[in-house]
Amino acid sequence: MRAETEAVVNDIKESLSLLRRHLDPDQAKARLSALDAEAEAPDFWNDAGRAQTLMRERQQIETSLNAFDRLANELDDNLTLVSMGEEEGDESIVAEAEAALQKLRAEAHTREVEALLSGEADANDAFIEIHAGAGGTESQDWAQMLERMYLRWSEARGYKTELIGEHYGDEAGIKSATILVKGLNAYGWLKTESGVHRLVRISPFDSNARRHTSFASVWIYPVIDENIDIEIDEKDVRIDTYRASGAGGQHVNTTDSAVRITHEPTGIVVQCQNQRSQHKNRATAWAMLRARLYEAELKRREEEALAAAASKSEIGWGHQIRSYVLQPYQLVKDLRTGVESTNPTAVLDGDIDAFIEAALAERIHADQKPENKPA
Repeated sequence: MRAETEAVVNDIKESLSLLRRHLDPDQAKARLSALDAEAEAPDFWNDAGRAQTLMRERQQIETSLNAFDRLANELDDNLTLVSMGEEEGDESIVAEAEAALQKLRAEAHTREVEALLSGEADANDAFIEIHAGAGGTESQDWAQMLERMYLRWSEARGYKTELIGEHYGDEAGIKSATILVKGLNAYGWLKTESGVHRLVRISPFDSNARRHTSFASVWIYPVIDENIDIEIDEKDVRIDTYRASGAGGQHVNTTDSAVRITHEPTGIVVQCQNQRSQHKNRATAWAMLRARLYEAELKRREEEALAAAASKSEIGWGHQIRSYVLQPYQLVKDLRTGVESTNPTAVLDGDIDAFIEAALAERIHADQKPENKPA
């Protein structure tokens, strides 16, 4: 076996070893059996909140077990192919197996990071809020490019998405958008994407073809379980209804179905207009408000836990996290981790896993340092 291939195999084995320690397959299988038995009870769904929590836990365990078993099996299969190819002197078999091992190493690393997503809401669905910065049409077009990027990323991961609200720009793009991403660990994967994203390019809206810099902010917060109690005093809330706006024609509602809720003590504002029913929009807006308040509490705890960490400013909300340069050269660079890509077209098409994994790994390692753990 070539030294390069041996290094790849060792990396995969190291990831599998970490996954085994974190998952404990025997214990996970026992827990899965217990959950299956509990789900078969006639009164299981009498408490819907608890049932949903247990079913989410079951899905997470089953997904992790299946992934671990498949990775281990594929490693064995490809090692067998390498040995067979070397014995028979068939380089095509060896090359095919080595290429498969390279892909397997990347997936094993992803699973390794995913296994460490053990935060309070990491397994939950997520809201993505995108807001155009100052700069009019330029920033609004950039905000829409980011919206497309996250939609494509979600699609590639098999997550379902729902557009909760979208406010169009005056000439092009969007002023803001809210996307609901549904899938296991959606919040855990996306949470480090919060911050300011910067674009440098030759403006398609400038007749003089000058270079422009645009900014847009992205905020990620988790969808919270029904059984998590978030107390909201009604006197602290202002609810406004208004007519939903769209691109024109049949997309413009003729009733005041859109709902905006303002939580005055925190200044948090949420709004929903994607349903024709005001009742449904109101329910979604309340869910968004509860999620925002919950996320604010998680952020407060994180800031307290990382108060002594040198990387605190790097993960601070409202800081610039990534730069996308299309002109005069092509480079996407994460300013927190230093991860770069010279293929911004692929990145803007949703290929952002390398940035997400690096930011997650850095945050996880910071969280696990003894000096960053709450007393």
